[in-house]
Amino acid sequence: MATSDLLYRCSSIRDGLIEAGLFTPQPASSSETVPDDSASASWRIGLEPLPLTPEQIAFFEALGPQLLSFYRALNRLYIESAKGTTQPQWIATWLDQGKPQGLIKYSQMKRFRDELPAVIRPDIIPTQDGMVITELDSVPGGIGLTACMSRLYGNQPPSSSVSDKADSQLVGGPDGMLHGFAGMLRSIKGQQEGVVAIVVSDEAKDYRPEMGWLSKELTARGLETYCIAPREIRFTEGKLFLGTESGDRPIGLIYRFYELFDLPNIPKSELIQYAAKKSWVSITPPYKPALEEKAAFGLLHHPTLASYWRRELGEDVFLHLSTVMPRTWILDPAPVPPTAVIPGLAVGGRAVRNWSDLAEATQKERHLVIKPSGFSELAWGSRGVSVGHDLPQTEWTAAIDSALRSFPHTAYVLQEFHKGRQYHLEYFDPVTAEIHAMAGRARLSPYYFVTGEKVDLAGILATVCPADKKVIHGMKDAIMVPCAAGHGRATA
Repeated sequence: MATSDLLYRCSSIRDGLIEAGLFTPQPASSSETVPDDSASASWRIGLEPLPLTPEQIAFFEALGPQLLSFYRALNRLYIESAKGTTQPQWIATWLDQGKPQGLIKYSQMKRFRDELPAVIRPDIIPTQDGMVITELDSVPGGIGLTACMSRLYGNQPPSSSVSDKADSQLVGGPDGMLHGFAGMLRSIKGQQEGVVAIVVSDEAKDYRPEMGWLSKELTARGLETYCIAPREIRFTEGKLFLGTESGDRPIGLIYRFYELFDLPNIPKSELIQYAAKKSWVSITPPYKPALEEKAAFGLLHHPTLASYWRRELGEDVFLHLSTVMPRTWILDPAPVPPTAVIPGLAVGGRAVRNWSDLAEATQKERHLVIKPSGFSELAWGSRGVSVGHDLPQTEWTAAIDSALRSFPHTAYVLQEFHKGRQYHLEYFDPVTAEIHAMAGRARLSPYYFVTGEKVDLAGILATVCPADKKVIHGMKDAIMVPCAAGHGRATA
C-alpha cells in the first residue's frame, strides 16, 4: 500500500474515533482548550491491528473458559472459608481486608451465591518465554473503545499485500465486541422487565464517552440501553426508573461501571442494593469484592491450597494458570513463626522470613512489583504501583514499609515482574502527516463475555508503550490498536 493510502487510512481511523467522541486530538497550541464533555484520552494511531500468531490465538481462545473456571473455584473457596467449613478462615479474612462489614455480608447472601463476573478481562504481557497475566479485571474499561476501534480498523483495507483474507482477520471480527457484550447483557437480564442502564460513577467519569457510545450502538441493535450517572436513578413503587425523552423507563439490568470501594460516593447506592436483593433489578458485575482482589493470584500459588486448585480446576488447567499467573504474595505484616518462611521467596539465596528482608534485595533481585490488591482508589489505572528494580534502595524500602502500614485497611501484594518482549510498530503523526516507527512493549487485553456456560472471545486490545516505560497503560505516547490473526508490518 502506498504511503499516501496509509496516511489516508490512519486519518480515517482517527477521524472516526473523534466523531465517536472517544479520542481527543492534542491541541496544536497551548492557547487551545479541550471541551469538558469530550473524551479525555489520546494516543498514537497505529497503521494496522497488532498481528498474532496461530499459537497465540489458540492461547487466547483457550484462556477464557480457564479463567471462568478459576473465578468459579475462587468463589467456592471464599464461600467455604467464610463459613469456616472445609476451608481455613484465613482465606476469607485476607480477601475481606479493609471492606465494610455491611458489604461483606451483602456479598455473602445466598441470593448472590453463584453469581460471577460476566466480563472477564485479563491484562497480559507477552514475554520472550510466553504470556504472563498481571491481573484480572471484572470491571474493565475499554469495552466501547475496543468495539469502536475494531469496527474502524475492520472496515479499512489491509495495509500489507496479503493474499489470504483470513490472515488479516480481526480477533472477534469488526462487531465482535458489540455482539458479545449485547449477548452477555441479554443473558443476565433474561425475562426481567425494563431497559439496560450502564451506570458510570464520577470516579470513572473518564469512561463515560465510550460507555455512552456503546449504549447508543446497543440500542440501535434492539437492546435499549442508557449510559447514566447514579444520581439519575429514581426509586418508585418497588422499581428503579430513569428519565428519557420519551418518559420514564423501568430499569431491568444495571451494568455496574463503578468500583465497590466507591459505594459511599454513589448516590442511591443503598436503594440499588435493596432493589437487587429483592430481585427487582439484576446487577452485573455482582457485588462480590472478594472476587476483585489481586490477592487471588497469591491463593493460586499458596502451597497449602494446591490440592484444592487441582481438584477444582483439573491438573492441566491448574498447571497452566500456575505458569501464566506470576507468583504473588500478600503483604501481611503478621509475624512469621520461627520455624516458617514465606514460600517461594528468597533474597541473597536465603529464604525470606520477614518482609523487611526484602529491603536488602539487590536491584537484580528486585524484579518485583508492589501494588494494592483491590478495594482502593489506587488499585486501578496503574496507580499505586511500585516497580522494585526501577527504584533506588531507599524508595523501595519506603514502598515496602508503606504497604505493610496500610494493612489491614488496604491490602497490598508483591508480585514477580516479567519484562515484556519488544515490538516494532508504525504509527501516524497527525502534526507532520508522516509515518514513524516505535519500539515498545505490549499489554494485550482480551475481552471475554460469559453467557451461561459459554465464554466468547470478542476482541483483544493491544496497548504498546515506548520501551523505556516500566508500567504499560494507556498514555499519549502509546500505540493502541485491536489485534488480528495473521501477519502484518509490526514485528516482535
